[in-house]
Amino acid sequence: MKILKKEPGKGYYAKEIPNTLEAMQAEVGGYIETVTVDRTCCIVCDDEGRIKELPYNTTLGGIEFYGPIFIVGTKNDGFCDVPKLVQQILEVTA
Repeated sequence: MKILKKEPGKGYYAKEIPNTLEAMQAEVGGYIETVTVDRTCCIVCDDEGRIKELPYNTTLGGIEFYGPIFIVGTKNDGFCDVPKLVQQILEVTA
């Protein structure tokens, strides 16, 4: 599935990963936590990023994120490609 990844100190970039728990955990470096953005996408982060003292990444919706994060699409109760509108808003070329 297509995601938009952001690492501390860097911009967003498009990336393709398998739609598996293991692949998502590998992207953030630990157990995942999801933060719902709206009905079409969510932010995935390391649920212990702050506790692990990972570097500050960004603040979105008033929430500070530490360590790598990515934005992924949501549909029903699962994950899917990040919506094209989100890509356009973040000015990322997929």
